[in-house]
Amino acid sequence: MDKFGKATLNLEQLIKEKGISKTQLSYRAEISHTQINRFCKNDVARIDLSTISRLCYVLNCNVSDLIRYEPPTQ
Repeated sequence: MDKFGKATLNLEQLIKEKGISKTQLSYRAEISHTQINRFCKNDVARIDLSTISRLCYVLNCNVSDLIRYEPPTQ
């Protein structure tokens, strides 16, 4: 873990909770299916604010529901 902690996406869990498929999310948020899969696996270093906005809009959630922060352990 980084000395500043770690931020991860909670997208896989949100998809399950909201009962939406990755394909539906991809279509509605106008984000490629490949990118959705990468987000679900947390295989991403940076994410654009407009992408976060689209995901939150389609999933009807807050940014804090989508992004989790783990503080560093000492």
